[in-house]
This record gives sequence, C-alpha cells and structure tokens, in this order.
Amino acid sequence: MTIWLPLGFFATALLYASVGFGGGSTYSALLTLVGFDYKLLPIVSLACNIVVVSGSTMRFARGGVIPWRKALLLSLIAAPLAFLGGLTPIKQATFLFILGLSLVGAGLALLLPRAPEAEAQPLPAARFMAWAAAPLGYLAGLVGIGGGIFLAPLLHLTRWARAREIAATTSLFILINSVSGLIGQLAKNGPERFGEALGGALPLLVAVILGGQLGSVLALRFLPERVIRWLTAALTIWAGSRLLLG
Repeated sequence: MTIWLPLGFFATALLYASVGFGGGSTYSALLTLVGFDYKLLPIVSLACNIVVVSGSTMRFARGGVIPWRKALLLSLIAAPLAFLGGLTPIKQATFLFILGLSLVGAGLALLLPRAPEAEAQPLPAARFMAWAAAPLGYLAGLVGIGGGIFLAPLLHLTRWARAREIAATTSLFILINSVSGLIGQLAKNGPERFGEALGGALPLLVAVILGGQLGSVLALRFLPERVIRWLTAALTIWAGSRLLLG
C-alpha cells in the first residue's frame, strides 16, 4: 500500500465529514486507481463510510436535530434496495462506469445552489423525496456508497427541512444504507471476504477516523461550508473523471 492512499482517504474523510457525508464514492475511486479487487472494494468503502458517519449521527442524535419520523422513512425505504444492490452481480467494466458517472454526478450535485435557511416552507416536490430514496439505496449498495451525496442536494432544492435537519437526515441515511449495502455485499461474496477486504485496510480505517474528526472541527471553526463543498465537489469530479477516461 503506497503512502498516498491513506493520505487520500484522510483528505476524503476530512472534506466529506465537513459537509455531512461519508465519502464512500471517492474511497471506491481511490481503491480502483491503485488496482484494488473491485469485488472487495465496496466492502472497504462501506466500512469506511460507517466509521465516518457513525460519529456524526450520534452527535446529531444527542443534539436532538434528527427529524426521526421523516428521516427513518427515507432511510428504511432505501435500505432494502441497498441490500439488493449489494447482492447484484456486476462486471468490472460496468462497475467502473457506474461508479465514475456517480462521482461526476455527485460532484455536480454539490455545486447546486441551496435555498436560504429562512426559506423553510417545503416545495410541493418535497413530498416525493421518499420515492427518490429507493433508487439511491440501490445505487448505494451496488457500488459501495451511502447515497447521501445525491439525497442532500435534492432535500435542499425542495426545502425538505432546515439545513441542520437535512445534514442529520443525510448522515442517518448514509449509515443505514451503508450497513444494509455491506450486508448485501457479504451475502454475495461470502462473509469470509470481510476479513480479506479489511485485513490490509487498517491504515485506511485509521485515516478516515482521524480525517472525519478533523473535518467536523474544520466545519465548525474555520472554513465556510461553501468553500468545503466546492473543494469536495472538485475532488469528487476529478476522481470520477479519472475513472471514466481510463
């Protein structure tokens, strides 16, 4: 394992945690770029996702920010589809193509404008967000992402809730989908592949723990959220473009 891979995971966790995401999509891209077995790759990415968003979900829960009824509705609709996505056999070329498109789409989604916090009245389209959760869940399990990086811009555009409630919902959504998708991946590939996938990935897990914690501090104290979102979008689009261009 080259030294730049843990550093890349650290930077990814730092940036994604700063805007309430897990970073699974970019972890997958980085692993692909170093030739990691694509069948084991989602296991590592989803495990890292779980590590990063578990802490933020607990902080949101302790702060009473999670709108539990609405957040659980989205998450529990998506979770069975994430499991099915994890179970779905997929060829390497198809996997890399879908992952690359997902990354570019996610980066562009991060650049979408957000409604001012004062504009809290939901738009009519907000009622359909539960339907959007299902395909995002399937995509999450299929390529080893949490799906929240797509969900959050939709929630902001439809004024589904206030910004902190959306961040809390996205964190819970990523956590539940990552667990469900990971179970699907293990059911497809065999439980023994979990130890095989993570056996050499301990430095990556340590990197995302440290990066996730530092990202939370950065978001709270130093960098404006808009700047962090732009940096995250740039990293995501770069990784996706690398995959699509070969």
